[in-house]
Amino acid sequence: MDWDKLRIFHAVAEAGSFTHAGEQLNLSQSAVSRQISALEDSLKVSLFHRHARGLILTEQGELLYRTAHDVFGKLAMTEAQLTESKDRPKGPLKITTTVAFGSTWLSPRLHEFIDLYPDVEVQLILDDNELDLSMRQADVAVRLHPPRQADLIQRHLLTAQMHIYASVGYIKKFGMPRTVKEISDHRLVVYGDDTKPPLPDINWLLHVGTEKTGLRRASLAINNIYAIMKAVRSGAGLGALPDFMTQESSDLVQVLPEVEGPQFDAYFAYAEEMRSSKRIAIFRDFLLRKVAESKF
Repeated sequence: MDWDKLRIFHAVAEAGSFTHAGEQLNLSQSAVSRQISALEDSLKVSLFHRHARGLILTEQGELLYRTAHDVFGKLAMTEAQLTESKDRPKGPLKITTTVAFGSTWLSPRLHEFIDLYPDVEVQLILDDNELDLSMRQADVAVRLHPPRQADLIQRHLLTAQMHIYASVGYIKKFGMPRTVKEISDHRLVVYGDDTKPPLPDINWLLHVGTEKTGLRRASLAINNIYAIMKAVRSGAGLGALPDFMTQESSDLVQVLPEVEGPQFDAYFAYAEEMRSSKRIAIFRDFLLRKVAESKF
């Protein structure tokens, strides 16, 4: 199998169309199509079912894609190890974490890391879905639960607590709840149930202090914690937020500080093959320093 044709096949399988793969590879749609046809001719099998809405891998195509995906993932990891500087860390560092943690806590601190290590090219990918570190979709991850992949190295990073918050404007308009039962008299912003919540018992605000009297009614439900914070800051109501999201927000007030929501742990994770990477080591140490400086 020709490596160049295999590379194009992998891009087409990932993109689902000749056109999108061509845009990524800087090739025309017809050039990509010719390369795939030549690969199919050489293997004497069909790799894709063609239809109006795109391409679907055949059974033989699925087999080749799984192998190619593994090969290119290993090659990318080897390339990163080979280009690692012995003296000064340099090269790409792809970081993934959740939208909430990345937007509110991590991204405001990355300029310090870049100042310290200007030769490291940082890419931050915010995604509430987990990227596959073993396939080099990212180099490192900060996850708000223990990593599920068995082949990852993990390091406990922090333990976060959730509290109730409201904007200064909301408190001026509707008053400050004095007891947990008074929460029921206020507008509540909670996590929507259309998607899987990123944290367990994320909507504890609906039942805390109610005993068995039933759930409170929410005024607004949003399926993203970062968007919940923005809504609370705008004065939409009370919301339950992790404390790491509120450190930079002077317009947020903690409501009933003695009422605590669930705790959860965040972990720093990376693939076993990247154990010797200096870029990962310096970023891990940087995160641990920043966590130690934080008030949560």
